[in-house]
Amino acid sequence: MRNIVALMRPYQWIKNIFVLAPMFFAQHFTADGVMRSFAAFGLFCMAASSIYILNDFHDIDEDREHPVKRNRPLASGAVSAPTALILMAVLAAVAVILSYFIALWLCIVIIMYIVMNILYTYKLKHVSVLDISVIAFGFVLRIFAGSFAMRIPTSTWIIMVTFQLALFLALAKRRDDVLLALEGKQTRKNIDGYNAEMINASMVFMAAVTVVSYIMYTVAPETVSRFGTRHLYLSSFFVITGILRYMQITFVENRSGSPTMLVYTDRFLQLIIAGWLASFILIPKL
Repeated sequence: MRNIVALMRPYQWIKNIFVLAPMFFAQHFTADGVMRSFAAFGLFCMAASSIYILNDFHDIDEDREHPVKRNRPLASGAVSAPTALILMAVLAAVAVILSYFIALWLCIVIIMYIVMNILYTYKLKHVSVLDISVIAFGFVLRIFAGSFAMRIPTSTWIIMVTFQLALFLALAKRRDDVLLALEGKQTRKNIDGYNAEMINASMVFMAAVTVVSYIMYTVAPETVSRFGTRHLYLSSFFVITGILRYMQITFVENRSGSPTMLVYTDRFLQLIIAGWLASFILIPKL
C-alpha cells in the first residue's frame, strides 16, 4: 500500500494549490465557494496522479538510469505495471465523472489537462521549448479549474503571472537535466535542444518578466478596487526576494531538479511564501 501511495506522488499535490488561487485572489470565501474550490482541488489531484502514473510507466527504462528516479515504485519493480495502469484509469475516470457534477467547464478543463499530458508523455516532452511550455500551461489550467469550479472570473494578470512563473520553474528543472547530461547521465531525449547558456539566459528573462507582470497586477485598478488598497505593490518585495533565492539555488547550489521538494525543504523559501501570504492579509488593513 505504501508503494501504491508513492506511485500517486501525493507530495506533488502541492502544485494543485493553484486551483485555490482564484478563490484567494477574488477574496471569495463563502461556504459554498470554499467547498467547490477544495472539491476541484481534490479532483485535480486525482487527475494529476493518473498522469504521474502514466509518465512513470512510459519512462520506466529512462527512470532506471536516473540517479533519483530509479527508486520510483515502477522503476524499482515495487509495483507491477498492470496494477499501476488500473489505478491510473480509475483515478482519471473518477476525476472526470465527479468534476462534471461540479461544473461542466471544470470537467472540460480536467479532460484537457489529461489529454495534453498524454500527448506530452508520448510526444511533446521530446520537443525542446514546447515541453516546458506545456508544463507551464498545465498550471494555467489549474487556475481555470478553480475559476470554473467557483463560477467566478479570474484576473488576466494572474493567468499571465502563473504561466511566466511556471515557465521559470520549468527552465530551472530542465537545467538540472542539462547538468546531469554534462556528467554523462543523459536521461531525456530532448536534452540536446538545451544548453546551460540558453537556459540561464531564459531564466533571467523570465524572472524579469514575471516580476514586472506581478507589479503591474498589484497596481491595476481592478486589484486596487478588490483589495481596497493601493499599497499591495509592497508584496512584490517577497516575490523579488523569492525569485532571487530560487536563482541562487539554481545557479549557485545546482539543486533545482525538484521545485516541489524545494518548497518542502528550503526554510528561506518557506518564510518568503509565508510573508507573501501575510502581506495580502495585513497590507489591506494599513
